[in-house]
Amino acid sequence: MTARIYKPARNAMQSGVGKTKRWLLEHDAAEARRIEPLMGWTSSGDTRAQVKLWFDTKEEAIAYAEREGLAFRVQEPKPAAPRTFSYSDNFRAGRPEPWTH
Repeated sequence: MTARIYKPARNAMQSGVGKTKRWLLEHDAAEARRIEPLMGWTSSGDTRAQVKLWFDTKEEAIAYAEREGLAFRVQEPKPAAPRTFSYSDNFRAGRPEPWTH
């Protein structure tokens, strides 16, 4: 079983950068989920999939995984796309590319 170390992406409903500056260690699923026949809920016997550990830096997360003997992989974050900060910037004269619909 491996662990994944990554910086979570910003939620689509979120305009700020909350919960995107820290690193997260999550365990990959050891067994497939199954549907419980009585209630129809999705369940699993894998309790490690419920554990999420937050770290301030990538190095702290890697040191924890090595100390605990976990196989891990690190996913580097993608660079953020440049943002237009105001609506009027879409129509300014010096825009690098013309505005279209």
